[in-house]
Amino acid sequence: QVQLVESGGGLVQPGGSLRLSCAVPGLILDRNSIGWFRQAPGKEREGVACSSRYGGGEYYADSLKGRFTISRDYAKNTMYLQMNTLKPEDTGVYYCAKDRRPFSACYDYLESQYDYWGQGTQVTVSS
Repeated sequence: QVQLVESGGGLVQPGGSLRLSCAVPGLILDRNSIGWFRQAPGKEREGVACSSRYGGGEYYADSLKGRFTISRDYAKNTMYLQMNTLKPEDTGVYYCAKDRRPFSACYDYLESQYDYWGQGTQVTVSS
């Protein structure tokens, strides 16, 4: 049974930081590309960052480079998204998802290619 379980969201002031977690019980983390997406109020969901299978690299949306960092903890079978210097426009529900493709292409953030999704965690950036 594949599951992705996000946690770590919350309310933070502008300029603050949060670390989101995506636990993936039932998956062998190294064999899978995992992406992070977010959906702001009234907007479509967008790709934020992804980590390719077998160490194929980490990728970020252009607007987020330098502020967000994606990482893996193989011992805990968990993905992380470290978010720094948060802005009000970063507010939204953040999701992690598994890329179904047997090759590294997560950076296109094609939702049709992501077959398992977490339930989402709310991030609110506000003073």
